[in-house]
Amino acid sequence: MSTTTLRKRISLVAITALTAGVLTVVASPVASANHPAAGIPNGDAAALGTPNGSLFVATASNTTSSAAVATAAAGTSGLSKGLLSKDTSSGTAQTATVLAGGALSLYAPVTTASAFTATGGSFSLTRSTNAGVTALYSSNNSTTVYPILLVAATAVATVWTAPTTPGTYSINLLTGFYLASNGTSRSAPDLDNLPPTLSGRITVSVVASSAGGSYSAAFSACQTSPAGASTTAGTTNLGIDTTAIFADGEAVYINYDLNDGYNANLSSGNIVVTATNGAFVNVGQGGTLAAGTSSTDVDAADGTGDSVRIDQPTAGAPLTTTVTIAYNGTTVCTKTVTIRGKATKLTVENVGTQKTNNTSTTTTPQWMYQKIGVYASGGSLFTVVATDSAGNVVDTPTAYGTYSVDATTVNTIVQNATVNTRSSTSTASSVLRYNLGSWTCGNDAGSANIKIKLTLTATGDVITSDPFAARCAGDAVTYSASLDKASYNQGELATVTVKFLDSKGNPTHTVFPVGANTWSLPYMTGIDVALAATNPASSTAVTSKNDGTSSYLLTVGTTSGLSAGTYTGVIEFSSPVLGTKQTPTYKLSTGGDTTTNADVLKSIVALIASINKQIQALQKLILKR
Repeated sequence: MSTTTLRKRISLVAITALTAGVLTVVASPVASANHPAAGIPNGDAAALGTPNGSLFVATASNTTSSAAVATAAAGTSGLSKGLLSKDTSSGTAQTATVLAGGALSLYAPVTTASAFTATGGSFSLTRSTNAGVTALYSSNNSTTVYPILLVAATAVATVWTAPTTPGTYSINLLTGFYLASNGTSRSAPDLDNLPPTLSGRITVSVVASSAGGSYSAAFSACQTSPAGASTTAGTTNLGIDTTAIFADGEAVYINYDLNDGYNANLSSGNIVVTATNGAFVNVGQGGTLAAGTSSTDVDAADGTGDSVRIDQPTAGAPLTTTVTIAYNGTTVCTKTVTIRGKATKLTVENVGTQKTNNTSTTTTPQWMYQKIGVYASGGSLFTVVATDSAGNVVDTPTAYGTYSVDATTVNTIVQNATVNTRSSTSTASSVLRYNLGSWTCGNDAGSANIKIKLTLTATGDVITSDPFAARCAGDAVTYSASLDKASYNQGELATVTVKFLDSKGNPTHTVFPVGANTWSLPYMTGIDVALAATNPASSTAVTSKNDGTSSYLLTVGTTSGLSAGTYTGVIEFSSPVLGTKQTPTYKLSTGGDTTTNADVLKSIVALIASINKQIQALQKLILKR
């Protein structure tokens, strides 16, 4: 066989065996090194790499006219040409981008014979730290072998020249030994028998022109954070880029990382940060920054792991600001953040009615559960929400300030009021924004228009709510029930209102349940509260309003319809000891023609009477003539 024929055959075997599955390919070990990015000094293969498991590309900047092979185990002397990007891995899932016709300087730590193969391009300058051994090349230089058993860890290196045609190509590092035909292990491979283990692979994108050097939104990051947390370009960090409203006095950070189209750092440029509504900003390297002193700040940086700190220009005043970050005149990030101010307003809502002789801390959970869905262990007959001057909810835990009642607004009936459960969030949609309180009643029923105060710990400011009616009443002893209409058509809604009074005729309190009850209203079905006595809600609920009344919504008719007519229902509550069952009467119709025979007869009689009157009038007119 001629040398030319042998080399052609070797080339064919080397290229097709790997892609056709002829070789036994073993997954490489986990690479121990994070590979440097393009433009960063080369990684140290001997110190960082995994022998027979890492493949490195020379990433150092190259201002010469050509590539250079690494001449030492560390790989520091290697130079690539036209390298645009390199990912951070060093095992079998690597990616790189290079200009067409460029070159990658490759090096790897190995302890066995080794070979490089590629699906395009060519190898040259293959060498090893083991002196005196000559590398072999296939006919088209797409495979190169270092054919010797290495008795100690060393390094191999080569230069791969990329094709001039743009496309995607693979470079493979093979290590290990191969078995001869007689089954013995051989350490000196040739171009017909390549090492069997895939120890490194780079998928290379060969491009005609560079997309690097310019800002890329796809590979950059800009995230809002409550602290100077680091930001990694191209990743999303849970808990970062929040849209929450920040607390009064809290510094807000916008962390950003600017990269080009190859996920590489930009060169140093002019960073300009501006903020609206007078917000103070300070831009600098990520971490804890000092507060700024103006709404504009400038920095010269590449935008790698930088931050902008935002502060209120006036302490205690709410702030909503839009912050814009520009790099060399190009807007790279815009974020709108809100910092709430100090509390300036108290809003009292969901006010119930206290039982006579109860204290403000007596457990009264049912009323607030019916209003906001929260059971409270302390007294809870009203809610208080604190807001700043812009309407943002302000959390008021114990450390924030002290709640009290305006002493000038209480009397002998309503003797005191306290806030017993403090809020635990500033989220406007959360029930935990509520502070819950109640008041103390004397022996007599009545009311007082009281005010709640909050004294801020930090400033001593006192905020006072609008007055609200705090009422005291006794237990229910009588009740009455009424329908909202006297008659209904099928498909309508009916409302039953039950009013509970204490022994003095005052609307009852909202502390104790009104008790179990039974309902019998023909052709009516309860909607919001089931009417069966076994329903826990009906037997444990207090009145739904603080005026001693509860309203129940019902549908008129059934799936099979109804029979028109007049009906009398029965409503009975077991709790009021002097109460008597209620028997409301109502009329039902199907909604169509409800005219009865009696109505028709009545209309006929009226018509005959009318005709008789007209005849009599006509007779009188004729006689006059």
